[in-house]
Amino acid sequence: MDYIITALISYLFGSIPFGYIFTKIFLKKDIRDVGSGNIGATNVLRTGNKKLGYLTLILDILKAVIPVIYVKLYYPDLIFISALCAFLGHLFPVWLKFDGGKGVATFVGILISINIYYALIFGIIWVLTFIISKYSSLSSLIASISIPIYILILGNGNFIFFAIMFVLIFYTHRENIKRLINKEETKSKIY
Repeated sequence: MDYIITALISYLFGSIPFGYIFTKIFLKKDIRDVGSGNIGATNVLRTGNKKLGYLTLILDILKAVIPVIYVKLYYPDLIFISALCAFLGHLFPVWLKFDGGKGVATFVGILISINIYYALIFGIIWVLTFIISKYSSLSSLIASISIPIYILILGNGNFIFFAIMFVLIFYTHRENIKRLINKEETKSKIY
């Protein structure tokens, strides 16, 4: 029973579409009609409202942190179930006909919750890649694959879980990857 409750609550936390909610309330827009059509923070920034973009980023991180930290404290054996379900909630929210975001901010929340050093590694690699390339999508992909590589080299974590997470992030970025290959990807401004 604990498995089902943990999975459901984590999924529901992860499925809260903050980018969609904020742009509807404050900008009277459907974020799915803006830029890439994605509900995540990067696309909310494309509306020109940086406050809403950064608020979306913070809350998309927290919607993983809250359930995963709780589970880590009280049901540590279920931490990876909680993390995966929160992530899947963001990718496939029931409220938006299972059409959600790309999962990077929520993945950062998972990293913070499971091991803060993973989050630091992710952040450093993301920033360095972004400084060099100016592509948010490329930065997210490289930073995401860095975690299972780090675990594989040092052997101190759940490699399979983080490999699955990378595969899911790769899947959600498949259109970005095509645009990167074709040199059609839009460079991002995050400040």
